[in-house]
Amino acid sequence: MTKSSAERLGTGTKLAYGFGSAAYGVKDGGFIYFLLLFYGQVVGLEPALVGLAILIALIFDAISDPIVGYISDNWRSRWGRRHPFMYAAAVPIGLVYFLIWNPPDWSDGALFWYLLATAILIRTFITFYETPSSALLPELTSQYHERTTLQSFRLFFGWFVGNAMTILMFGLLLRPNETYSDGVLNADGYATYGVIASVVIFLAIMVSALGTHGRIKHFNDPPPKQEFALSRAFQEIFETLFDKSFGALFIATLFGAVATGFSGALTFLIWSYFWEFTQDQIFIFTALVALSAIIGATIAPMITRVFGKKRAVIILGCVAFGAAPIPVVLRLFGLMPPAGDPWLFPIVAAVNTIDVALIIALQAVLYSMIADLVEESELKTGRRSEGVFYAAVTFTRKSNQGLGGFAAGVVLSLVAFPSNASPGTIDADTLWNLGAWYAVLLWMLWSAMIIAVCFYRIDQGTHEANLRELAIRKTQTGQ
Repeated sequence: MTKSSAERLGTGTKLAYGFGSAAYGVKDGGFIYFLLLFYGQVVGLEPALVGLAILIALIFDAISDPIVGYISDNWRSRWGRRHPFMYAAAVPIGLVYFLIWNPPDWSDGALFWYLLATAILIRTFITFYETPSSALLPELTSQYHERTTLQSFRLFFGWFVGNAMTILMFGLLLRPNETYSDGVLNADGYATYGVIASVVIFLAIMVSALGTHGRIKHFNDPPPKQEFALSRAFQEIFETLFDKSFGALFIATLFGAVATGFSGALTFLIWSYFWEFTQDQIFIFTALVALSAIIGATIAPMITRVFGKKRAVIILGCVAFGAAPIPVVLRLFGLMPPAGDPWLFPIVAAVNTIDVALIIALQAVLYSMIADLVEESELKTGRRSEGVFYAAVTFTRKSNQGLGGFAAGVVLSLVAFPSNASPGTIDADTLWNLGAWYAVLLWMLWSAMIIAVCFYRIDQGTHEANLRELAIRKTQTGQ
């Protein structure tokens, strides 16, 4: 067992570690919900080009993410393997995120390259924080259920603070005024958001790094010093990741991330144009996600104690993913109240609140399953590879803006969704096609995710057996 597992984590440490996820939550929320809306509807860049820029940036991630994870696994310093990267990433992430929401007044071609450059930079810098930060979890605790609890803290703050920024956008920054009758087209609101969000990201990173700094002395000893060689790095990365259970989780999180990104990129378009909800209703919608975060973070540890992690994910996924697109499908066939009906908003809001809560619980359990791969991998390879595992997860999570955003941009182009359009003015056939694409693609992606999870093999008994075997080996080698 690790040194950290010998001591119970205090509430302050859990809160600090969890709060660090707010940095990714803010950045993720902005990219999922507002980036396509901002550059496509406000700046005027072709939606497909926005999706293409994010997709190209994802290709850079495919190379940089595992390298960053490997480097952090093998880093040696008096601040441990992870914290130097966390501290170093704080300022660059905040600065680049500010630049994304304050683009220059350039031509479409130049704006495409500007978006591409800033997207690559923010993805690279966030990797240098999120991967080492996530990789702390297996070292903070080796206990099977405690890992789910700790991941629940992380998911709660990621969703709660990220959603708080969304509430700020619709509650204050994107309100209609004399200049903008439709608040979502308010360019000044996005610029102000860029400033506030950058500060929140910086503070979240620093609070988490400082709040977990005292645990460094309890972490595993750093690996033997060796010169970095790219060929050996990729050899060890492939050796680490060549595991059936990891493959199952990687594919599952990839499909889940694409579905989340696709849904998120279209969410506010669906709310504004498909459902024709008012700004006040959208504000309430976003505020209810805070309730979803509380419910999801609470039930995740409970359901794993009853069903185990794998079964919990399958159960949560089948319920949440099956129900999510149903209101849209019912509307397509005329089985929902019409726009403006007093029952429409409560029905959709209730379904969405419960559904998001179940998705948050699912994510907390799914990401804690990654931590349980660390000890099994150590038995096979002799290396602690938390960074490599979580780099792969970070990559799949960022796929929600890459592949998911690209898919959303393509769908908008396919249905010929107009720019700078007001709610209530979109052609009925365009809205029907948008809803159909939305529902069918979500069901396909989420079904693939659940199928992939079925191939994961580590349960509580396997995990505890791995810990015992590691303890025996360390005793025999005198470590």
